[in-house]
Amino acid sequence: DNPVRLAEELAMIDMISKGRLVSGFVRGRGAESLATNTNPAYNRERFEEAHDLIIKTWTVPGPWRWEGRHYQFRVVNPWVLPLQKPHPRVWIPGVSSRETIIWAAQHRYPYLALNTSIEDSKKIWQYYDEAAEKAGYQGGPEQRGYLIRCHVQDTEEKALKNAREFMWMQGEFTGLMHPVWAAPSGYLGPWARRSLAEVHVGRRPNPAAGLPFDKQIQRMLIIAGTPDQVVKKLRIILEETRPSILALWGNDGKVSPEEGMNCIRLLGQEVLPQLREIGKELGLASPFELNTPVSLAETPAAQQTAAAS
Repeated sequence: DNPVRLAEELAMIDMISKGRLVSGFVRGRGAESLATNTNPAYNRERFEEAHDLIIKTWTVPGPWRWEGRHYQFRVVNPWVLPLQKPHPRVWIPGVSSRETIIWAAQHRYPYLALNTSIEDSKKIWQYYDEAAEKAGYQGGPEQRGYLIRCHVQDTEEKALKNAREFMWMQGEFTGLMHPVWAAPSGYLGPWARRSLAEVHVGRRPNPAAGLPFDKQIQRMLIIAGTPDQVVKKLRIILEETRPSILALWGNDGKVSPEEGMNCIRLLGQEVLPQLREIGKELGLASPFELNTPVSLAETPAAQQTAAAS
């Protein structure tokens, strides 16, 4: 719970990796508020202020003072700065919080949908593109990311057996869906509270929690199989949701070290090369290939406006 220290540690990683850091800024669930003994109602405020403080620590030479609502530092004088200028890329992972999607678009940060369904992913990009248009630019694949649980083995039987290990995280009391620590009072915003209420009264289905393994395989919330089987399903996701950033969550739970390493090997040697070709075919260029600005504040138009003022 110290944004300045975090900024310095991330800058250190950027230096050690010779400018290869991509920083994911996660608002976190209620568990993080409980772990840091902070009021869940201020979770978003704290996240946004911490973001502003980290960016300033990366980009403005010290010493200077920070007197915010949630963080106060008499002297900020970072001893290490990132190698990348103006600062490392920032990507925003999330599930479906409309407020976070809009906030990411307002900063021109890529938004990474965390294992959402194809239908929900399309809604996310709609919210993002609408906010991007209001911010003065057109959203595209380079601002879209997608994380999918994807396990690969030499046989479909082995892959499906191991893929069942993904399910432990969705247990109500054994995973992330515990009713107390998942979303304590005050954590959810108005839109999320309304959506959750609609789920509880049966007006809309819960997109992931409670779905059995076979249903999640059917809806491609979990992908498992041989390399060729996996590539076919991932191609559908790329065609339907068009993200330029794809993250593959390969292993979880009690998968043996040997089979876990085999999954990583097959992903790297057989799946990813095919995905790169599919990406080229679909015109899905990454932020690195397009050399997009790291944020809205770093676009030429924004810099000209700042210089004029």
